[in-house]
Amino acid sequence: MSEVALKNVNGSLKDMVREFERQLIEAALSASSGNQRRAAASLGLLPTTLHEKMKRLGLLRRDSPVLDQGQAEVGSSLRM
Repeated sequence: MSEVALKNVNGSLKDMVREFERQLIEAALSASSGNQRRAAASLGLLPTTLHEKMKRLGLLRRDSPVLDQGQAEVGSSLRM
């Protein structure tokens, strides 16, 4: 993997570590074309650990469409 330089060096150590971890994960995901299993392997992590870190850092994407109120009512009326 290529080198990752810490962009924001202001703040607490905890904030800097969090930002560096975010940058490493983003770089690994980019290098693996978004494949989380390959990204995890390149970082020496289990896929579940990578997923938890992505969740904590707000890196997970929501691909499911959001239903509007009308659709939710129709769907709930069909389940009796």
